[in-house]
Amino acid sequence: MHIISPINAPWCAWVMLLLFICGILGEWLQPGIVSKASVTLTARITDRMYKDAPDNLFGQFCMILFRIGTLAMGLCLCFYSENRFPFVTFAAVFGLIVAVLMVKMFFNVLLDYAFSLSRQFGEVYDHYANVTTLAALILYPLLLILLRLGNPQISQWVVGITIILFLIMWVYRSIRTYVVSLPALLYYVVYLCTLELLPMAALVYLSAQMIVIL
Repeated sequence: MHIISPINAPWCAWVMLLLFICGILGEWLQPGIVSKASVTLTARITDRMYKDAPDNLFGQFCMILFRIGTLAMGLCLCFYSENRFPFVTFAAVFGLIVAVLMVKMFFNVLLDYAFSLSRQFGEVYDHYANVTTLAALILYPLLLILLRLGNPQISQWVVGITIILFLIMWVYRSIRTYVVSLPALLYYVVYLCTLELLPMAALVYLSAQMIVIL
């Protein structure tokens, strides 16, 4: 029986190359998007955090593909079995991430319709996009190393720590930027638990189950 692992699966190299191209195109079509994401760590006010950058729909689409694909590859490396690493697994996890994001968007639209929070959600989305871009930029080179190692246990630690650091970074910056009172803090905690932590936990659990089945 031929053993397929991240080390000898040919599709991995092509996927990582395509993700690299997507990241380059995203920065090329929207110059400054990477520095805009990086300044998220040090910015003190919203105006500095979201400095102007050219809007380009195709560039935004490329960067979204880069972020989703990087996370999907990380989850696949975390939960794959020792002798099976098919492309269909990556495609299924990629589709699952897209589905979770669509569900989140649907509930955000409902909240916006009920409470007229378009401006707040716009700022939160920009902040979320910046932090996820930064997390993907950190995770991508680590994935290149993990693909050569082919060790699920090491991959789980590396990807898990990266996700935890991303959550800490996002929560810390969100609280410093948007939480200005105790009621605002309470609303933010409810939002965090229902529309961020719960979908993230569901995504990780469903990805693990899907990878085992496939």
